[in-house]
Amino acid sequence: MDYSYVKDFKKLGFGMFVHYGLYSTLEAGEWYFACAFNGGYIKSPISMDEYIEKALPKFNPKKNWARDLCRLAKQSGCRYVTMTTRHHEGFSLYGTKGLNEYDAPHSPAKRDLVKEFVDACHEYGMKPFFYHTVIDWWQSDFQKGNFESYFEYLRKSIEILCTNYGEVGGFWFDGTWGLPEGVAFPDEIYKMIHRLQPKAIVTNNTGLDFCGQKGGEEIDCVTFERGKAFPVSSKESRPLAGEVCDTISDHWGYAKDDLCVKSYSQLLNELIDTRACGCNLLLNVGPKGNGDVPFMQKEIMLSLGKWLKKNRFIILDAEPASIRGEGACFFEKDGKYYAVVKDVPMAADVHVQRVLGKKVVQVETDRKIVSAKMVDRPQEKPIMEGKNQFRIYPFGYGISYGARIAEFKLK
Repeated sequence: MDYSYVKDFKKLGFGMFVHYGLYSTLEAGEWYFACAFNGGYIKSPISMDEYIEKALPKFNPKKNWARDLCRLAKQSGCRYVTMTTRHHEGFSLYGTKGLNEYDAPHSPAKRDLVKEFVDACHEYGMKPFFYHTVIDWWQSDFQKGNFESYFEYLRKSIEILCTNYGEVGGFWFDGTWGLPEGVAFPDEIYKMIHRLQPKAIVTNNTGLDFCGQKGGEEIDCVTFERGKAFPVSSKESRPLAGEVCDTISDHWGYAKDDLCVKSYSQLLNELIDTRACGCNLLLNVGPKGNGDVPFMQKEIMLSLGKWLKKNRFIILDAEPASIRGEGACFFEKDGKYYAVVKDVPMAADVHVQRVLGKKVVQVETDRKIVSAKMVDRPQEKPIMEGKNQFRIYPFGYGISYGARIAEFKLK
């Protein structure tokens, strides 16, 4: 079998995750139905019928919601977008072709939102990926434990996604960690995807407790949910990709009272560390009920895009370097090496900025560094300190991008 599609996926590097569904209208996170905060983690105080009655009438995203999302992804330096086509609440953003009427075409939106998403991805050059839940808080067979019938319902749902939207970049399954003991997700569904969409990446999110584990023979990509990546080993006969999924806020779905937004520096460092392990970063935004991405999340994404505009040919296109060292993450491309130095301060008067200093990069090699220059300012040369060590200076006052890259050659 040709597994070149897995290698192609690893080259994408950076994707945007989108959690969007009925829960977005309630403005309290994607697990609104299943839990609430009242001095601790408790069961939902409302029934599924009450949940639907509360959320469904409000669900009607604005006309260009998908185009705005994909435009943001492109401006942010992303190369693919993964959309929640059905989350644990059981509501589908796609038309379920008679399986039920609990879907977007039968909501106030009255249209197939997955089609709008796919069309927008094509317009902005993004690969469309489909998130799909494995557990279901709404579907009756799942709730009653009739898993043979439930998995047939799930298979038909995935078949709709495989056959109605053109070529799909991949499928991202979530929730196998929530299946009862002794109940296994059927490999036949994965095999069906590979038959109907032979270039689609199949991912099974193994959750917070089993980061980096494969979770099935048909799996093409392992996940590191909110975790730190490590290099993924794979056999030559069956390459395997890795992907860190993280969210800008604490919640995945929109929560208006979630003020804990990660900083630009924190997420830039996460992107650099993830790529240095050869894995992709899938960074989540949670749109509001009308489809708009919250302001702070949007600005963080655009800031990452500004840095990537200057450096994507290294961070996204280069490979993790065969050499190691200290003080930087190392990449290589076309015979050149790159040291990506994080948390570089800006230069300033001592009354303004006490953290001056120069970042020292140590390359662990017997070879000699014969030349070095800064990527963002090629006229600026790092200060050599011996045959395999150099120092780089802070950003000039008025500039502070967080990370700098030095290109160097070895002899």
